[in-house]
Amino acid sequence: MQIWPAIDLLGGKCVRLQQGDYNRETVFAENPIQMAHLWVKAGANCLHLVDLDGAKSGSQINLPAIRGIVAETGVPCQVGGGVRDEQTIEALLDLGLARVIIGTRALREPQWFADMSRRYPKQLVLGIDARDGMVATDGWLATSKTSAIELSQQIAQLTDQIPAIVYTDIARDGMLSGPNFEQLQQMQQATNIPVIASGGVTSLEDIDRLVSMKTHACIIGRALYEGRLDLAETLQRARREVAAGPP
Repeated sequence: MQIWPAIDLLGGKCVRLQQGDYNRETVFAENPIQMAHLWVKAGANCLHLVDLDGAKSGSQINLPAIRGIVAETGVPCQVGGGVRDEQTIEALLDLGLARVIIGTRALREPQWFADMSRRYPKQLVLGIDARDGMVATDGWLATSKTSAIELSQQIAQLTDQIPAIVYTDIARDGMLSGPNFEQLQQMQQATNIPVIASGGVTSLEDIDRLVSMKTHACIIGRALYEGRLDLAETLQRARREVAAGPP
C-alpha cells in the first residue's frame, strides 16, 4: 500500500485543519519545502499536496511552494484544491506534478472531467470529499445532493483514464479518530478505480486494517505531524502482508 504524506498549504505555510474548518487551523511549518524534504528523508517516495487557498477562493498564492516542493524533492507529487479549468490543469502539470486532483467541477460537470481525463490520461485524480456519504464541494464549504458512491460510478462509466480516487471522510479528517472503514470499503467495491483513503489515519492498527482491505494507498497528515505515527515505521508496515479480516 502506498503512503502519501500530506502537506496542506495555506498562505504559503504548512498547516492542518480539523474537519476542513478554516477556523481550526494549526501551523506546522513556515516553510513547506523544508517539511517536504523531511518526509522524503524519512522515506516518502510520493507526496500529497493540498492548496487550501485554491480550494476556498481559487487563489494561486501557493504556487511557489508547490513548484519548490516538486523541483527540490524529485518525488512524484499530486495536488488538489481549486482546480476547475484546463488552464489550471496545464499550469500545474507544467510545474512537474505527477497528478492533479479535481473534485468540485468533476461533480458539477462529469462529462467535462471525463474529457479532460482523456486529454491528460492517468494524470487527473477524482477527488471525492464526503460528508455523511454526500459529496462536499468548494473547499468543503457546501454539501451536494450527490452521494460519493453515485459520483464514483458515474465517472467510471464515462472514462477509464482515472488513476485513482482520493476519498476523504470529512468528519474524520484531522480528528485522529481512525478512518471510516465501512464507507471506505463501500467506495472500494463501487468501481474498479483504485482508492486512496484520506482522513483519520492515526495508528499502525489503522494501517494494518487498510492493508487487509487491499486499499490502494492512504494519505496521512496530522498523525505524522504530531508524532503519533513514525513515517519510516509506517512505510515498513504498509509493505507487510496482513491477513484479511471479516468483510
